[in-house]
Amino acid sequence: MAKKKTTSKRTQKKKQTSLTKLVVFSVLALLFVMLSVVVYQYRDGVLYYLGYKSKHSNTLSTKERELHDIRIYEVLTTYKEKTIGIDVSQYQGEVDWSEIKKVDGSFVVDFVIVRSTAGKDKVDEKFAHNWEKTKGKYIRGAYHYYRPNENSLLQAENFIKTVKLTKGDLPPILDIEKLPKTQSIDSLKVGLKRWLTKIEKHYKVKPIIYSGESYYNDFLKEEFSEYPFWIANYNFWRKEMDNDWLLWQFTEKAQVNGIKGLVDVNVYDGLKIELMEKCLK
Repeated sequence: MAKKKTTSKRTQKKKQTSLTKLVVFSVLALLFVMLSVVVYQYRDGVLYYLGYKSKHSNTLSTKERELHDIRIYEVLTTYKEKTIGIDVSQYQGEVDWSEIKKVDGSFVVDFVIVRSTAGKDKVDEKFAHNWEKTKGKYIRGAYHYYRPNENSLLQAENFIKTVKLTKGDLPPILDIEKLPKTQSIDSLKVGLKRWLTKIEKHYKVKPIIYSGESYYNDFLKEEFSEYPFWIANYNFWRKEMDNDWLLWQFTEKAQVNGIKGLVDVNVYDGLKIELMEKCLK
């Protein structure tokens, strides 16, 4: 009789252990499925944050459009008393600036940042048009897309000969997103500092640096802390910008009247008059 009881207890214990394992496995499997669904639905933001995907995709499914519209509305509502802006390049095609007034039909566009140059010799195809059309209508700024494997001083010269900043314009902006293929990170930082120093000497104002948040945290935050930062973070759950950011690019998927494709939207955590005070005097 004692042996039968012992055997019965062992069997029961094995069953309980198996049941526990099954429950744990089921929970983990469910969590994995939920995480996979979330990552898939917000894959554009996740991939950009990690620096693996191009910024310019004009194709969205109905579900993706709904998700992005929700995020855009939530963030803009949070910053409805602040200052809203967009940034454009040749990827937006021919912009009808007479139609660029509001984002989501309610939030006034106060500033526009235009891509001017890239690398040592590239001039954005739409820069001259966009630069002229934004003059006097918005607070405007120009940015240079930095190519890590090209000479930094030649890149600075390309920007200087292309962009004539005047009173009321934002300081010049350096866009750095890519890691170098033919040099070390230390060499990249030397090149960035040379670009920034040459530009500051020419325009008599400290430039702004644009980058993704992960790139900023990993490579720029400490050594370039004296510069103002414009940070891209498209994380669906982020509702506010960090205090040490000047500007926050929170989406690349907005739709604005006057632009046929998608466009980036940015916020400045302050009033328009406060942003104007940071412009060239």
